[in-house]
Amino acid sequence: MSIIQINHNPSHSELETMGVFSWPIWQKEASEFPWHYDETETCYLLAGDVTVTPDNGAPVTIGKGDLVVFPAGMSCTWRIDTAVSKHYSFG
Repeated sequence: MSIIQINHNPSHSELETMGVFSWPIWQKEASEFPWHYDETETCYLLAGDVTVTPDNGAPVTIGKGDLVVFPAGMSCTWRIDTAVSKHYSFG
């Protein structure tokens, strides 16, 4: 089982209840880079195709419409195949 939690196509009301649309937006072009989560991140992808591979774990593919939770303490590699735009919140 993945340590990354993915909710494919959550309802608009669920996103509104969480306050997703008031979160900041992060954008990044196609690229590949290592990343470490010091705290839990929840994000909602507005655009893009991404493969996140946790260190010593299986790759997870996420894309537009996915609500994703990355756990605190996780190190991984992000491979952005199509430019990404996402709302995000830490904590």
